[in-house]
Amino acid sequence: MVSELKIALRLPAESHSVAARWTAILGGILFGGGMHYLTPLSSPHWHNILQHLYYLPIVFAGMYFGWRGGLAAGLLAGLSSLPYSFRLMSVTPAYASDQLLDIVVFCGAGIFTGILAQRGREQRKTLERTTARLTEVYKELQGSFEKVKRAERLSAAGQLSAGLAHEIRNPLASLAGAAGVLRRGQVPERTRQECVSIIERECERLNRLLSHFLDFARPRPPQYRQADLRSILDPVVDLASHAVGSKQVRIRLDLAPELPAIECDPEQIQQAVLNLLINAVHASAVGGEVVVAVRPRNERVSIQVKDEGSGIKAENMNRIFDPFFTTKEDGTGLGLSVVHQIVEQHGGTIAAEPNMPRGAVFQIILPRWQGAAR
Repeated sequence: MVSELKIALRLPAESHSVAARWTAILGGILFGGGMHYLTPLSSPHWHNILQHLYYLPIVFAGMYFGWRGGLAAGLLAGLSSLPYSFRLMSVTPAYASDQLLDIVVFCGAGIFTGILAQRGREQRKTLERTTARLTEVYKELQGSFEKVKRAERLSAAGQLSAGLAHEIRNPLASLAGAAGVLRRGQVPERTRQECVSIIERECERLNRLLSHFLDFARPRPPQYRQADLRSILDPVVDLASHAVGSKQVRIRLDLAPELPAIECDPEQIQQAVLNLLINAVHASAVGGEVVVAVRPRNERVSIQVKDEGSGIKAENMNRIFDPFFTTKEDGTGLGLSVVHQIVEQHGGTIAAEPNMPRGAVFQIILPRWQGAAR
């Protein structure tokens, strides 16, 4: 009903538009014919101008009504110019014959203009249909993308649940074994202390695992503020130095001069870099060096953590940021996932690559201003 009403409202408007255009075309042709008739034959310059003015309504008709409209306008223009041609016949018959040939030119101009206009309209319609189809395809892709995102979230939740259950099972087995030994009673003091140490160690491991899981599953929204990278990274390097232990790994902070401030959540950036530093220290050999290099990159900042350890195997390169993927016996597999999540929340990117001649490089690239990232 609505579509029928729209058609009913549109038809009178279209009919009115067609009538107005044909009125303008006929008015232009009749104006030229009238001026031809009224202008004295002694003014050939004006007659030449009036003869060329016929092309305006002819081209107009061809543009709006196709080659048939252009042909009709050309014939009407030729008929309108006939009185002038007959008058001219008595004065200069040769020139009058040329004027009669203009009728053929008028018709040709109208047909040619109409054909070009019709092709242009067809191309425009094709483009509109293609645009409409692309819009539909884009909407379908958006819907499919949202489905894929939901599937990925469900898959990630499944991986987290499975991984968490697997990681909890080992500490629970150790706790159960230690509790069983203590339950027997009359155990040597040394054995009792070992069991207590196992319980404390495994409880701490479970607490760390659950903390990492919560950081990954329920990330805190970043609280952005302008901060200086030196003030962010200096405490991180000092804190990571305590993880060196007997390895005697040197941690060096390499900041570019005149490093610009960035808009970020300082605590989250510290957490991300600290995780990378601890991993780098654990991967490094005794006496090695870990470098934190910070460089500006136009409107972004690059933070690189380089170590001289054994590096990352090629087959693991695409999995290192997956939840619960780890190559360490006591690792939770959530540290790099949390780092990846923090960097993404800041509108940045993180990638890993080999550090020549040995080791690995983790590079974080962050935007200087979060307005540009969002």
